[in-house]
Amino acid sequence: MSYSDCLSDLLCGEESSDIFSGESPGCSTDLESHDFVEESSIASFIEDERNFVPGFDYLSRFQSQSLDASAREESVAWILKVQAYHGFQPLTAYLSVNYLDRFLYSRRLPQTDGWPWQLLSAACLSLAAKMEEPLVPSLLDLQVEGAKYIFEPRTIRRMELLVLSVLDWRLRSITPFSFTGFFACKLDPTGAYIGFLISRATEIILSNIKEASFLEYWPSSIAAAAILCAANDIPNLPLFNPEHAESWCDGLSKDKIISCYRLMQDHVLDNNRRNSTKVLLPQLRVTVRARTRSSGSDSSSSSSTSSYKRRKLNNCFWVHDDKGNSE
Repeated sequence: MSYSDCLSDLLCGEESSDIFSGESPGCSTDLESHDFVEESSIASFIEDERNFVPGFDYLSRFQSQSLDASAREESVAWILKVQAYHGFQPLTAYLSVNYLDRFLYSRRLPQTDGWPWQLLSAACLSLAAKMEEPLVPSLLDLQVEGAKYIFEPRTIRRMELLVLSVLDWRLRSITPFSFTGFFACKLDPTGAYIGFLISRATEIILSNIKEASFLEYWPSSIAAAAILCAANDIPNLPLFNPEHAESWCDGLSKDKIISCYRLMQDHVLDNNRRNSTKVLLPQLRVTVRARTRSSGSDSSSSSSTSSYKRRKLNNCFWVHDDKGNSE
């Protein structure tokens, strides 16, 4: 069964004859907002993906502690929180982290407290949102979910220009989401579980994006490993040997896929164990405590803290502002 045929039953009847007509191998569907493309396009993605990842020694910099792995993890965690808060697409969050890693590989941050990481994270998230989101919040509204520092919009815009310069303006990156739809169809030619495979693989990819150990793998290997891990959650799906995933497309590395798959499985199991043992406090207790606080005191304290951070950051911007009124 061809790649196009395995998805034809997912389309409306009145549209499928128009799309899958004659000898055209094309395929189009809105399933999970992924564009399914031909194998030749996937092969070209695999060939080009090396141009959209940090250099091969990037992971070793974290292992040698020349780069701060905990600071990166904290920055990625904040990006994921803001992505969830604003309802951004998973691709937006992944692109943000991709921009951050590619920048850090080429440019070292100042060795100060955490504000350079926060500024870089905000700039990368803003750029990714502009690339993928139909509605982008203001730069002030973007700085939510526990942002330690609040930057003026003009400062973030100047940082955006620096990121664009370092990345040579190449923002349309190849990511694991470029491959997940194609690999899901390869794993499930019947098309019965493609939607679940893509959705579950997306969750796995985002849940592991904070881990520096995955920086060793390119997007195609991460996508293949995530689809294989997602398949483990479908009891009725026939067992698939991960060693055969290399046959999905020319250019895939069997060793990298298997290594990434095993690492991903370990993290999935760890996440499942943590989630199963997590004890949530009763919502009533949280609500009662919240109501005992003085709203006037809270608003005054919050305003004071925010003003202090703004005043402090205006005196220590890394990307120096021209003097004048803030925008």
